[in-house]
Amino acid sequence: MEEKKIKQLIGKTMLEIAEAIETGSFGQKTRVGITILGSEHGSKNLIDGAVLAARNNPDMEVVLIGPKNDSGLETVEVDSEEEMHTKMEELLDSNHISACVTMHYNFPIGVSTVGKVFTPGMGKEMYLATTTGTSSVHRSEAMVKNALHGIITAKSMGLENPTVGILNLDGARQVERALKDLDSRGYAINFAESMRSDGGSVMRGNDLLCGTADVMVTDTLTGNIMMKVFSSFTTGGSYEASGFGYGPGIGEDYERTILILSRASGIPVVANALAYAKDLAKGRLAEKSRTEFQKAKKSGLDEILDSLKETKKAAETAEEVKMPEKETVTGQIAGIDIMDLEDAVQALWKEGIYAESGMGCTGPIVRVNEDKMEDAVKALVKAEFLAG
Repeated sequence: MEEKKIKQLIGKTMLEIAEAIETGSFGQKTRVGITILGSEHGSKNLIDGAVLAARNNPDMEVVLIGPKNDSGLETVEVDSEEEMHTKMEELLDSNHISACVTMHYNFPIGVSTVGKVFTPGMGKEMYLATTTGTSSVHRSEAMVKNALHGIITAKSMGLENPTVGILNLDGARQVERALKDLDSRGYAINFAESMRSDGGSVMRGNDLLCGTADVMVTDTLTGNIMMKVFSSFTTGGSYEASGFGYGPGIGEDYERTILILSRASGIPVVANALAYAKDLAKGRLAEKSRTEFQKAKKSGLDEILDSLKETKKAAETAEEVKMPEKETVTGQIAGIDIMDLEDAVQALWKEGIYAESGMGCTGPIVRVNEDKMEDAVKALVKAEFLAG
């Protein structure tokens, strides 16, 4: 028995040494800050979450930023939220802390946060990209960037090849085409497959509940609502009791590791958010972000994003097109974004193929004669309404 204990101790020590070599810490704890003013539940709620996180994470040292308290944790004293955020930035920039958790913090345009939740269906962890901030003022461009932000976060957390799904929202098919284009140019994306029978990388409600994808791509406003539902559906919304908070701000050339909490976040979420911040710091989030952006840009990211904002296709399809003779349309073509649906019908008319728009059980569809399905699909791919 004694020999077994010795072997276990040696094994544990070797793992700690290996981790220290990998992270360069050699026994040093990762220092993570948290601002303790601004919660709807009071400063004690945040302090109690910090104490819980410090107790559960022996490799982390928590630094409080706010009023004097009796927690026993290191406290950098400030008296206002404005002063608190200024001090937080100073501590990050001086490397006194490696990451910080805060509330009500304004990121610049181009930076958005990646939340982390427990999905209720299977209890899996899932990254919501994104939940606060704005990646771009252009919706589709923002969602493509959100996907990259989610991948960066997941990789920093140790998922080397995270699966990526796109929530079935307006613009989802356009985003899917852009991401598949980026993938085909060399930036590898591991697309998730919906649990629904018709599959595909565009996710439905069931996929949200079950955590089908490691990274779920959405627009920020939808992601923010989803975070609130996932974290507080058992409490009525006034107290967020589950999950890891709204996550780190990610953006090209953005270096600080700042994670966001809601003012309604409860003690368990505060503790989890601090652990999330610690793991991201150990995973070298800023370094991972630079690397992934460089790889994506090398694969044509900027060109793909520019193409999303072009109006050429709309101008081409705006011309009056004569409708072909009506036919029976029982063939269904899915995968076209609802915002492009009528333009897709016009593109087929231009090719002499009669088509109608419709809405199937999984989203928008173009209806054509079954005998012309193959030609119609080819025409829609050529016109860039479908991915090739």
